[in-house]
Amino acid sequence: MTAQTLPQPEAAPISWTNVGFFAVIHLGALFAFTCFSWSALLLTLFLHWALGGLGITLCFHRLLSHRSFSVPKPLEYFLALLGTLSMQGGPIHWVSNHRMHHAHSDTASDPHDSNKGFWWSHMGWIFQMPEEHKRYEHYSRFAKDLARDPVYRFLNKYMLALQFVFAGLLFLIGGWSFVVYGIFVRAVVVYHCTWLTNSACHKWGYRSHETSDHSTNLWWTAILTYGEGWHNNHHAMPRSARHGMAWWEVDMTYMVIWTLEKLGLAKNLVLPSRP
Repeated sequence: MTAQTLPQPEAAPISWTNVGFFAVIHLGALFAFTCFSWSALLLTLFLHWALGGLGITLCFHRLLSHRSFSVPKPLEYFLALLGTLSMQGGPIHWVSNHRMHHAHSDTASDPHDSNKGFWWSHMGWIFQMPEEHKRYEHYSRFAKDLARDPVYRFLNKYMLALQFVFAGLLFLIGGWSFVVYGIFVRAVVVYHCTWLTNSACHKWGYRSHETSDHSTNLWWTAILTYGEGWHNNHHAMPRSARHGMAWWEVDMTYMVIWTLEKLGLAKNLVLPSRP
């Protein structure tokens, strides 16, 4: 991927739209105390894996951002739908931000530069995202492969609309408790697990490889993110489908990719040249 220099405003203003959106999501999660059920909790755990693990970690990250492996297009689109339902932005926007991160990791052009502190790299960057980074014509330049595909353009454009459809489906299945736990609680948990890779994994942990950024390997984020916490390994070998390198670095996402390969559904796996 060709690195491009990003324009850097002196200080991006706070996006109160983004602040309001994430405030509503977090406040909505508090209603979990009023409608608890074991089935709703199990739904949250399942969606954490399906939308966060398969949708974000496996698809948006390893498949679409880095093309660490390939799968048949129908399966790729289904996994991309799961990632879109995680409500972390459409696939073109998510992949673009991640590619910017790798091209300029821990520099001023990194969207969540960890040099600006834990809060910034965790979620502050979302509240002060430069306006040009929100404009499709700007960020799509970093994911031209996806922008050429009408399916990805659809998912990117209708990300929020699809979330309402999903909420309606959850309501029909399990009522308001499924909406609260399946949308709000799930979103908050998956958000922070994903963001910890940007923040905690550039602050704490150990480094197996000398890289030009502050990336680290952190075992507890690896548990929460199905293997993403082996972040220093990833920055050393960005295209590798496997992030856990040592025997103790358990990588559940790679286990899924390995299983798909054995089933004939995943091909062209990119693996590290050394264990």
